[in-house]
Amino acid sequence: MKLGLLSTANINAQIIQGAAETDHVDVAAVGSRDGARAQTYAAEHGIPRAHSTYEELLEDTDVDAIYISLPNGMHHEWTMKALAAGKHVLCEKPYSRHPAEVEEAFDAAEAAGLILTEAFMYRHHPQTKEIERLVREGAIGRLRSVRSVFSFALTDLTNVRADPELAGGALMDVGCYCVSGARIVAGDPVSVLAEQVVGETGVDMATYGTMRFWDDVVAQFEASFLAPERQALEIVGDGGVLRVAAPWRVDWGGELRLERNGNSELVEVELANSYRLELENFADATEFLASPLLGRGDATVQARTLDALYRSAAEGTRIAV
Repeated sequence: MKLGLLSTANINAQIIQGAAETDHVDVAAVGSRDGARAQTYAAEHGIPRAHSTYEELLEDTDVDAIYISLPNGMHHEWTMKALAAGKHVLCEKPYSRHPAEVEEAFDAAEAAGLILTEAFMYRHHPQTKEIERLVREGAIGRLRSVRSVFSFALTDLTNVRADPELAGGALMDVGCYCVSGARIVAGDPVSVLAEQVVGETGVDMATYGTMRFWDDVVAQFEASFLAPERQALEIVGDGGVLRVAAPWRVDWGGELRLERNGNSELVEVELANSYRLELENFADATEFLASPLLGRGDATVQARTLDALYRSAAEGTRIAV
């Protein structure tokens, strides 16, 4: 699969490295709104072609698929344009907090016979699959609760993450992982309750959420730009606990532990590049060799949950999802 990078965002480095580790994907082109920037970026990363506009990239007939790493608020617009240009799309998470946009995009992809998938790279890692297996097979008994955190200190308020016009904010940037992480073991939430700390630019600098699921499972999370860099996931059952030190950025290092009957057991997890696995799944899906791990259903529920959390914080009440 020949992949085009729509923008020169920092996250591209992870995609470029992932592509270098597989024969499924070649990064064939990059597009930027600054032609000189595109040329320099292409030269630095060994990318064959550089385009001085996003539109030129979409018109490149030697590009099969587009990776969209633009700020959140631009995801839907450029996904729709890429699909209209006949390109498969891997869009960086979160696709959107608006369920109607998700539905519109997947309708367009399906009508054109194209693959659209949301780039939650951690979902592809063997650690995540092991967590799902352990819970599914009853290693911790009946699931009772989930607790998670993802935070880092954002001090530069000119960063796109602090721009409300670009759909910035802690919930969109890091909280989406906590929402996704609870959903992989608990299913679709029934209702949510949220509190937010809104910063001077107008985005949530921190969101604290509670999500209720079927079977009396409750998940709580903290997503913050006001706290030090940290991540964690704790999954509690009536017969044990799974503790995940690095659930989202597995490359930061950590361990997966299963605690039950007074014992703590280290669960071995295969080392892997989440981005490589994500790209391989995407490429295989475009060749009809596999189904995309993350499709319409997952993206729609994710957007509905994010939207409900924002509405809960704004209205000060529990919101049905």
